[in-house]
Amino acid sequence: MLKQKINGQEATALKKLFAECRNVVVVCHTSPDGDAMGSSLAMYEYLKRKGKNVSVVVPNYFPDFLHWMKDAERVVLFDRQKSLGYNLLNQADLVCCMDFNVLSRIDEMGDVVGKLRCKKLLIDHHIGPDKAPFDLVISRPEASSTCELVFRVLDAIGGIDSLTHAGAEDLYAGMATDTGFFSFNSNEPDIFIIISELLRKGIDKDLINRRIQNNFSQDRLRLIGYVLYEKLQVMPDLHASYFAITKDELANFKYIKGDMEGIVNMPLQIKGHKLSISLREDTEKPVIRVSTRSVDDFPCNELCAQFFNGGGHKNASGGTLECSMDEAIEIAKKAIEAYSDKLR
Repeated sequence: MLKQKINGQEATALKKLFAECRNVVVVCHTSPDGDAMGSSLAMYEYLKRKGKNVSVVVPNYFPDFLHWMKDAERVVLFDRQKSLGYNLLNQADLVCCMDFNVLSRIDEMGDVVGKLRCKKLLIDHHIGPDKAPFDLVISRPEASSTCELVFRVLDAIGGIDSLTHAGAEDLYAGMATDTGFFSFNSNEPDIFIIISELLRKGIDKDLINRRIQNNFSQDRLRLIGYVLYEKLQVMPDLHASYFAITKDELANFKYIKGDMEGIVNMPLQIKGHKLSISLREDTEKPVIRVSTRSVDDFPCNELCAQFFNGGGHKNASGGTLECSMDEAIEIAKKAIEAYSDKLR
């Protein structure tokens, strides 16, 4: 039996929002991942089936390995389709914000959404949500993923029967990717009750896993080899490592968005390893993208907040640095040293 984590007051407010809206825009964070796209497209599926006029507008391009999702081709990329994005947002009477905790996480869309007079709903699992811009906030930092929360929302308002096969695929994909295919942040028994319900919708989880994990180019495989052999810097005494890769190096492997996905997890296969840091020069903006992964009780979110202008979950967090790669590497070294007592 699934434990109810959406209370009666929240369920009533959700039903009211969904009953009164007509034109809905679903948005998610910049550089959307599986959880962002999965929760957004699942909400799109649900509201579309309820007869709403729904669009999904995301800040920028999402990885190729997620393009198999139904209606992914209908997603509006704000950075490339600004006029259409502005029009859809200005016509909305409800904006559903998925998988981010502050409007700055959607880049320049944040200013637009913040000024809209329509109703705004936030569904998210990151700590410290800024509740001020929203009419209703469903925030559960303990949840495995925003996709888990979307399932719980639908369950609380009696919407599981309206969840389509495609919506169920979306939710599974988001839960799987945000937990490293259930290798972290996934010990809650309810997670597997939810998966069983998604399987009842007829999803093929093995096929979805292959679509996500085995859907890359040979260049991506060679990129992995390059990162692990040439770039990985291991600090064995501290059970930590980091690697840094520039946009020129990425270009050598015909990099497309999503090709670096998951590589930061690989150093954790080293026996006793506790922390892995990835530093990647953005191919579109003059910033360094930081990803961190850890095991057990090591607080990636604290480390990212302190050193990388970011945050996230305890074992999976990220941030950005506006500096040179050499400077970013020095910051990463300082971060590891600063947390040496938790790594040894």
